Amino acid sequence: MDSEMMRERIARDGFCVVERALSAQRLERVREALARGVELTRELPGGTHIASLDPNDRNLRVNNLPAIDPVFTELLLRDDALAAVTAAIGENVIVSNFTANIALPGSGSMNLHSDQALVIPGPWLHPWAVNVIWCLDDVHAGNGATRYLPGSHRFTTLEEVPENALEQTLPFEAPAGSFIAMEGRMWHTSGCNSSADEQRRMLFAYYSADFIRPQANWSLCLPAPVREAMDERCQALFGVTPIGNTRIGAAMTRLSGTQRNAAQIAAASTSGG
Repeated sequence: MDSEMMRERIARDGFCVVERALSAQRLERVREALARGVELTRELPGGTHIASLDPNDRNLRVNNLPAIDPVFTELLLRDDALAAVTAAIGENVIVSNFTANIALPGSGSMNLHSDQALVIPGPWLHPWAVNVIWCLDDVHAGNGATRYLPGSHRFTTLEEVPENALEQTLPFEAPAGSFIAMEGRMWHTSGCNSSADEQRRMLFAYYSADFIRPQANWSLCLPAPVREAMDERCQALFGVTPIGNTRIGAAMTRLSGTQRNAAQIAAASTSGG
């Protein structure tokens, strides 16, 4: 799927599905890294269950994926994923968060929400966030697929969300190795896993416009060796460069060539130059 088709589908539907983006070998590599992340998270205070999000412990949550294995950073930097991101919200983006949610049989749904509403107060007039959801298993309604409210990416206020919104949600469906690029204003929730023996592993790579404070403080979350291994492009995407939120202001205050020359002449004349 090319970037123009991504742009059209995200604008129209609030999402696009890129099927089988990962090879079988790469998919297995990511699954192995996630399994290691689950074990590491179980050793941390609170473990893999976040009671404020999920109704029971059948959802396994893993945070700060880039600190666990470099394969997760590779996913964030993939050309196809970034093409979907820029198609949704433009070129100037930052990684806000990257987490995993594994729905085991018996898992329940979290509260309906939109990801952009979590970081920006309304009204939500423009798309400033997007979630690239990596599907590590075949995803369908029975194993707890993320459910979305069709057309809700056009809502600008909380009051537009209908009282029976949950009843109107539909499940995303995609084969293992695919990703779903979901516009940040789309209202959605995790589905219930009613299967007998299927797990549903999904990774949520959350990007936003670069002027929005990320959900994760990467300067503190990422171990020093991970940050030091980043090239300039990767540092900029994580917002761990020495200069922060100056892009918009710099464009507004930068002198033109003629103005700059005049300013330099004036400065020289007053400094004895």
